[in-house]
Formats: sequence, C-alpha cells, structure tokens
Amino acid sequence: MAAESAAFTPLTLPVLPLDDEVVLPGMVVPLDLNDADVRAAVEAAQAAARSEPGKPRVLLVPRIDGTYASTGVLGTVEQVGRLADGDPGALIRGRGRVRIGAGTTGPGAALWVEGTRLDEKVPEPLPGQVAELVKEYKALATAWLRKRGAWQVVDRVQAIDDVSALADNSGYSPFLTTEQKVELLETADPVARLKLATQQLRDHLAEQDVAETIAKDVQEGVDKQQREFLLRRQLEAVRKELRELNGESEGEESDDYRTRVEAADLPEKVREAALKEVDKLERASEQSPEGSWIRTWLDTVLELPWNERTEDAYDIQGAKAVLDAEHAGLEDVKERITEYLAVRKRRSDRGLGVVGGRRGGAVLALVGPPGVGKTSLGESVAHAMGRAFVRVALGGVRDEAEIRGHRRTYVGALPGRIVRAIKEAGSMNPVVLLDEIDKVGSDFRGDPAAALLEVLDPAQNHTFRDHYLEVELDLSDVVFLATANVLEAIPEALLDRMELVRLDGYTEDEKVVIARDHLLPRQLERAGLDKDEVTLDESALRKLAGEYTREAGVRTLERSVARLLRKIAAQHELGERELPFTVTEADLRGLIGRPHHVPESAQDPAERRTSVPGVATGLAVTGAGGDVLYVEASLADPETGAAGLTLTGQLGDVMKESAQIALSFLRSHGAELELPVADLKDRGVHIHFPAGAVPKDGPSAGITMTTALASLLSGRLVRTDVAMTGEVSLTGRVLPIGGVKQKLLAAHRAGVTTVIIPKRNEPDLDDVPAEVLDKLDVHAVTDVRQVLELALAPATSGATPEVPVAA
Repeated sequence: MAAESAAFTPLTLPVLPLDDEVVLPGMVVPLDLNDADVRAAVEAAQAAARSEPGKPRVLLVPRIDGTYASTGVLGTVEQVGRLADGDPGALIRGRGRVRIGAGTTGPGAALWVEGTRLDEKVPEPLPGQVAELVKEYKALATAWLRKRGAWQVVDRVQAIDDVSALADNSGYSPFLTTEQKVELLETADPVARLKLATQQLRDHLAEQDVAETIAKDVQEGVDKQQREFLLRRQLEAVRKELRELNGESEGEESDDYRTRVEAADLPEKVREAALKEVDKLERASEQSPEGSWIRTWLDTVLELPWNERTEDAYDIQGAKAVLDAEHAGLEDVKERITEYLAVRKRRSDRGLGVVGGRRGGAVLALVGPPGVGKTSLGESVAHAMGRAFVRVALGGVRDEAEIRGHRRTYVGALPGRIVRAIKEAGSMNPVVLLDEIDKVGSDFRGDPAAALLEVLDPAQNHTFRDHYLEVELDLSDVVFLATANVLEAIPEALLDRMELVRLDGYTEDEKVVIARDHLLPRQLERAGLDKDEVTLDESALRKLAGEYTREAGVRTLERSVARLLRKIAAQHELGERELPFTVTEADLRGLIGRPHHVPESAQDPAERRTSVPGVATGLAVTGAGGDVLYVEASLADPETGAAGLTLTGQLGDVMKESAQIALSFLRSHGAELELPVADLKDRGVHIHFPAGAVPKDGPSAGITMTTALASLLSGRLVRTDVAMTGEVSLTGRVLPIGGVKQKLLAAHRAGVTTVIIPKRNEPDLDDVPAEVLDKLDVHAVTDVRQVLELALAPATSGATPEVPVAA
C-alpha cells in the first residue's frame, strides 16, 4: 500500500484559492474568471505553459476563513471560454494531491508555491478488507443515488475500481460540509480516505432515514386528524338524527361536553386532560357510575377561571389612601402592601409580569392578638388592589383533603378549599385570606399544614396540583394573607415560606381614633340611630378604652360601644331619655356600670398589690397580646414551714427554673446586697403568680421574681409605677427576651410609667409607637443590682422590715 512518503519530483505551481470550496482529484469544475484570484492563477499558468509542453497547470487550494489548507490539488486548465450565464470562465480538472511547501516566485500576479506530488496508488490485487470496503461504499452510494433518481450515475460509480478515485468521487456529494471535504483532501492514504468517505455516507443515510420517518409520522398524524374530523362530523350528524327521531330539542346540545370543552378558554394541558375525559364519557354507558364522576369533574374544570385575571389598581397613592381610611395604625402592614404594589407596577411597566413561568404573588403572615383587625385587613388589601377577596377558614381543619382535595374515585369527592376559593373568586389572582392558620390540627387523616407547604411556596405554587383536578393550577399570582394569634403554633417549615408581619396591638390613642371613625358609625347603624342623635365625647371613648376594656385589639371596645348605644336606644323608647344626647365620661357609670380595669396607680395606696413587701410587677405576652403579671413572695414560719422552694400559679418548666436561679443568686450575693439571707436557709420560700388557672411559662419573669424576693427580705416596697421584664442569670446578668413592643403597650394600658428592660433589647424600642414611649420612662439595664436600685423604694429609717409569713 502506498505511503505518504512516496513522492514525485517537486512542482512549482501558481495557487488558485477556493473560498469555502474543495475540489478533489478526478473532479471537473467550472470557475468564474471574474474573480481576481482565479484570473491571476489561470493567466500565470497559461504564461508558464508557453515554455513547457502540455496544458496549463494550477494548484487548487481550499481557503477557509482566510487560512489555506496544507494539501492542494494539481489541476489542468482544460478550456477557457464562456460559462452558461455568459461570464468568462475556465474548466479545470483535478489530477492529483500535492503537499504544499514554501512560497516562490513566478510570472504573473499569482502566488507561486513549491509542492510535492503524492503517490495515491494501491497495489494490486486488493486485500480482502479493502475489497469489502470498496463493495460497501459502492452499495451505499448506489442506494443514495437511487433515492435521488440519479440512475445514470450509478453505472459510472460501479465502474470505478481504483480505491483512490472511488474515495475522491464522494467530493461530488452535496451533503458534505466544507470541513468534511477538506478532511478527505488532507487524508493522503487512499484506504483511510475511502473509510472516511464510507462513514460520511453511512451517517448521511442514517440521518435521511430518520428525517423520512419523521416526515412519514407527521403525514400520518395529519391524515389521522382529517379522518377524526370527518368521523366526528358524521357522529354529530348521527346524533342530530337520533335527537330528531326521539323528539328531543336542540337545546339539549348544552350537555355536549366536547363542544363546551372546545369552546372554553382552557390552557393546553388542561384541554388535553378534559378531552381525554370526554372520550371516556362517550365510551361509558349511561348506567355506569363513572359517567357521573366524569361529568362532575368536567363541570368543575369548566367553571374554573383558568385565564381570567383582574387588573391590579396601580394607583399607589389611592391604594395607600384606602388602607389609611379603613384601618388606623398597622403601619407595618400598610407599608408592606404599598411596597408590593409599587414593585408590581414597576415590573408591569418593564414587561416583567411573568418570569420563569411564575408571576409576582405574595405570601404574608399577619400574627397578632385577637381583635387587632387581621381578618378585616385582608378585605382592605383586596379593595386597595382592585382584586376579588376570598376568605378560607382553617380553624379546626384536620383533614389534609380539605386543602388538596379528595381523589375522584371517592363518593362525594370535592376539590380542596384552595381550588374552591379560586372558583368562588372568579379570577386567578384574588386575595385569599387563610384565617386562623395556627388553629390547624393533624390526626390520622393527615396534616393540613403540610399540604399548605406547596400552596404557600412562591417557588412551587405555579404548578400546584389538587388531588381532585389532577392538572396544574397556577397560584403564583395569588396574594395569600395568613392570620394567626400564636406564632409558635405555626410549623417552622410553613412559617419559612411566609413573610412575617406582626400586629402587636393598638395604643390608647389609636383605639380612640378607631372607635370614633369606625366602631361608632357601624354600631350607630346597627342600633338604629343616626349620627346626629348620639355623640360620644372623646373623654368617654378614652375611658372606655382605658378602664372598661384592657385588650390588644378593639373587639371588646366595640362591644362596649354597642352596649352603650343599645342602652340609650332602649331608654329613648321607654321615654326616659331625650335625643340628641352627648355621652360624657361622667355618664358611663350610670349607663354601663363601673369600670372593670382601674389602673394600679389610680387605686388607694393601701389597696395596691405592691403596698406590702414581696410583690413585684412583671410584663408578659399571652395569646391575647401583652399583659401585666404580678409576682408574690413569702417566707414560711421557721417552726411550722418546711425549708425549700414552693411555686404555684400553674408555671412551666422554664419559669420554675427562673425561680430557682433567682433564689440561688440572692443566696450567693445576699451579703453584698445587704439582705438577711439567713432566712432563706432555714425557712421555706413560696412564690405565687396570681391568675393561677392560666398556664404561664418563659424566662422573662426572672428579674421580677428576683425583685420580689429582694423586696421580701429587705422589707422595701416595690415602686407601684414600675414594671419589668428580663431573664436573669446565676451571675446576676439581665438577658434579652422577646415581645418588647407588646409588653410596653400592656404597661401603658395598665398605667405604668416606668419600665425596666434588658440592655440588649434596646433596639426593639424602635418598633414601639412614639406616643407610648413619650409616656413611659424606659430603663435598659444589664445587671440585677441596677434593677433593684430602680425598682425598690428607699427603706424607711428606723423601721424594722415586715416579712410576710406564709400560713
């Protein structure tokens, strides 16, 4: 077999560059002489041929992106004349491969190079493997040519016996790329070149088979659709004839679910699923129970507003005005809704309504005590945004199917509450209020809170699947507002998917505004009174909010206003009172009785709880908001009481440990604090938290218990106007706690003027309303000694401490 090293005498030839074209030996190609490079090479070859026998010779070299190939083809100029379009041209035949060497000089404007002619002969007879390769190539080439109808070329290919010529014959193949032809040109070994040409032809035939299969499948699909269309038209005609034969009216065509599905504006995947169910319905018998299941499912799917959306009201100022008009206070929530609308407006202006298949919904968790307006806030949000509002009550829900729906195979199966809410709203972007999400329970029927994970996850809810529908429902444009009273009752994974907004309650000033602007007009209407007939003085509203009610919200305040108006209406009907009537602070006792919550500071000094040593005022957070908590301490009689610590008031483990820590601190630092700690060793200590039926827990009563015990031992009273909160450590450090805003609001409501908090809770004061901070003297401390110095009244000189003794 000839090797690449076998060569002829070096040649000096003018270069004829071929831009993005390749000519192989044996090919005859016409070239346009209007091309300057072609004309220069042909003219140079003609000039050189005048002094040498034979036809003019050129070197055909492919030029790809300005780069010349390393191998060219020796070509002879067979004829110079006119091409078919009349332009001057030259007919050139490829003779053999030439390995390109260094450049040289020659006549004319062409580039001249030196080259070496390569030997491409294969010794006879052909080895068996080469003969098989020749046979395979001819078979593949014949198959391809027959598909193209080139019968006259088949015989010429079959007549080629030379391996090199047979491989170069593939240069005529129109499906080869320029890179593939260059690879054939630069492969000097004829056998290797034939293998390459065979592989290229085999790959092309495989691609052609795939393309023909696809085209055939497409044509069959078109034919099937046409056939199905004709059959369905015939089926409609048969049904029409049957209706006419049975005397049925045309109006019953509304039962034709296929027509309804095709006419409905459904997403493509939903349409496909509905048509499959229609096919099942048409095959099912009238007596089959499956038919009723399918009809119910189709009715549910067709009633859902798949492509209905309300346009958001992008008047940011107007939305803020709506929120301010309908709710006093709650600045955090109103600010968050305003931010959401502003961002959504900007995204809409920039064409970013849908990104990655998801829209810009929101998931907010409104956490706060009862009566602060969480539920009514959802309606205001929907009103401000111009969206439909749906409330989903989750209190007491224990069945996972209530959220995700039942499987269709069950009798009485229904979609879940989320799907029903979308259906009720009539649009795909309502405001959905998930009320009382912290009251969701779990039992053998599953955990509804776990089913809500997908609903409330902005990264997943655009493909929410209800068990009943079993098609994807896009919830990414829904604004979900979840309400809860107790944050700890919400599962951590569910809370992580929501943006937390706390509603910690109203100040007294905010309650007066709410009562005047919202509660009073509503209750006047319910009592059948005009706004001019009964007027409540601001002092009366303030006393109602401060002494007749003590709550974080305004629900009890509204009941008090309603009771007051009912009383006036009844007295007017009995002829006991003339209208119009203005209610003042002095009239309240005669109308609705005495106040229920008189501040400790307003009571007689002898009647105050802190009028004896051993009683301190603490602050706590309950499910109803912040509250004032009293701590009482006493020492048992050394002769009758057993030593040790007794705790009462239904305390949790953490609070019991705080009492142990407070006692240990005073025992170890009593001498430093000038306390008679000897009493703590021999006498039993009793700590009691009143309201014993209410469970209590948490570390924040640590400094309160320490103060109560220190007051007990020293005989110094705890100041009436002081309340405190903070965790205590064994070394006397005051550690941070939670719920500072709620506790300070409770202290303000209770008439406390001085509050002690941990130093590390000082940043939390930014969340407290300014009008509350102005009325409170807040001390941030780091050590129990500072607490005792602030909270304990000065000792009366010469007086002997009176230590309360437990019976």
